Amino acid sequence: MQSEILLNKENKKNLKEEAGFKIITTCLNYPLLRKLFFDKVKKSFYEYLVLKNPFGSPREVQIKKYRFINSLLDSVDRTLKKGFISPEVAKKAFKTLGKNLIHSEELMSTCNEFKKKYGDMPPAFIVLGPTQKCNLTCKGCYASSKYNAPTLPYDIIDKIAGEIHDEWGSRFMTITGGEPLMYNSNGKTLFDLWEKYNDMFFLFYTNGTLITEEVAKKLAKLGNVTPAISIEGYEKETDERRGKGVYEKMLNSVKNLKKAGVPFGISVTATSKNFDILKDDKFYDFVFNELGAVYMWMFQLMPIGQACDMRNCMINPEQRIELYNKWVHLLEEKKYCIADFWNSGVLTDGCIAFGRRSGYLYIDWNGNITPCTFVPFFEDNIIQLYNEGKKLTDSLFSELFVNGRKWQKDYGFLKHDPDNWLMPCAIRDHFINFKKNIVTKKTKPEDKFAKYALTSKDYEKVLKKFDKELSDKSLPIWKEKYARKSEEK
Repeated sequence: MQSEILLNKENKKNLKEEAGFKIITTCLNYPLLRKLFFDKVKKSFYEYLVLKNPFGSPREVQIKKYRFINSLLDSVDRTLKKGFISPEVAKKAFKTLGKNLIHSEELMSTCNEFKKKYGDMPPAFIVLGPTQKCNLTCKGCYASSKYNAPTLPYDIIDKIAGEIHDEWGSRFMTITGGEPLMYNSNGKTLFDLWEKYNDMFFLFYTNGTLITEEVAKKLAKLGNVTPAISIEGYEKETDERRGKGVYEKMLNSVKNLKKAGVPFGISVTATSKNFDILKDDKFYDFVFNELGAVYMWMFQLMPIGQACDMRNCMINPEQRIELYNKWVHLLEEKKYCIADFWNSGVLTDGCIAFGRRSGYLYIDWNGNITPCTFVPFFEDNIIQLYNEGKKLTDSLFSELFVNGRKWQKDYGFLKHDPDNWLMPCAIRDHFINFKKNIVTKKTKPEDKFAKYALTSKDYEKVLKKFDKELSDKSLPIWKEKYARKSEEK
């Protein structure tokens, strides 16, 4: 009798949830209703992030988070108005994201069970590089991708997805490469994974050359996947780094995605070669208004992988500060949904690597489990762990990961008055500390380039100088805009 009562309560709860999401997704089709709904969501986030401020973060940090969410909603509204996202795909995407990120009682229960067992909340997601294969040979590729390269077996990536889904309560996964659309294992592609885990949302990075009309239609049918297409600027910059004709193929892929109504983003790597373009609002107007992107991720060329030999293409500290100011302008005045993974550290409360709570870890095509896509060092391998009867969760307690999370906490994660989150990266912004206090005797480099990064005195000299100059330029901004005493003015 008791079980029947509980079952009826659960059924009523599910029906109420479904009715609520039906009303919300219906609002997406009507501009006026959509505006009213988005305004209500914005107000709720302001009350939660800024007024309530549950973790006691600096006020300006919380305001930046609020503005980022606003910009995302504005981007969705803009692309819906232009017809770049089909109403049906919008419904599927919102239901997947909304049900699991906004209304998440069930997921919180899973996370709390994890905390009881392991002492902390699980990571929010993983980044998976299922294959190193790529049809391009871009200069300075961080992944050193090539056409004939390693690929993780499908049964392994299926098991990984199942573990984070069931035991971490994760409903989001980022996929990188290589080129994810080249993944094939025993006749299985990533579409098989995306279809099986249809209550998860996936973002995959792609060079944008393989999204045919058929691929775009398949993505639209799924509704739980968004591609982030990599470009370097306009045609000249993109083809110079990625190969002749790549830019035109990218434009054709964008055309196919918009025709199918699939939301997509743009990924751009900031270098000394395209810096002038990235300083100009025209580029971002082009990305959001002409191409029709919903979001943009900006990376800064990291001197890892093949880019070890391209350190002269890194942006310098002064340029990085210029890009920080540009990001603030684009977020607050243009309302473009952009995150710069180094300059936007305030959005994530600093570094999100090392499998920290609300953060992530990275698994590459060999199964090596690294702290971050841009930290090519590991202690554990997922294939080996599974063969030993262990889990992905066990990798969270390697000495490398524990040291990384200790540094994050010492640097200010979950603290009332954190250190300078304009320098959030454990390896790029704090290289000497990374070598001395995070890397262990068990830590292995992913490849010869990673080994060089740890052993080269010249490499250390370049990054040590970069970090000192960046600290001198960014710390005054942090103290003025974000630090606690700035709130007292």
